[in-house]
Amino acid sequence: MVMPAATTLLAWTRLLRAAECASQHCADTLRKLGLPPPEWYDVLLALERSGAQRPRDLQAALGVEQYAISRLLDRMVKAGLLERRPCPDDARGHTIRLTIEGLEMRAAMWPVYAEAIEVALGARVAEEDRTALARLLAPLAEPVSAA
Repeated sequence: MVMPAATTLLAWTRLLRAAECASQHCADTLRKLGLPPPEWYDVLLALERSGAQRPRDLQAALGVEQYAISRLLDRMVKAGLLERRPCPDDARGHTIRLTIEGLEMRAAMWPVYAEAIEVALGARVAEEDRTALARLLAPLAEPVSAA
């Protein structure tokens, strides 16, 4: 068994904690204004950019577990932000698309979410460090290969 170096463990714990703190700040900010959580924004934005998608394609694009995307989409359909339509290529399947309310919600969420991101990261880390951070995190944003 290979044990991680102390610096690896330190980087790991700080990465997890930073993501947790920033995510929680964004979720809290949206919630305080009566807006849905960031996960809803991600779905709304993905569908706005790509158009209607099958749930499995949306799941893959967002990197969400199958059980989680099903529940998330169910809640968003119930809220009137999304609708299910029969899939033209598969009589057993369906696609998910934005409603007008979904488009409006995404537009209402973005200014609040953007400001929360700025408070959580932009205002706390210098621009050159944000650039370096984005570069350093790029390889970690890809799935770990089995090799």
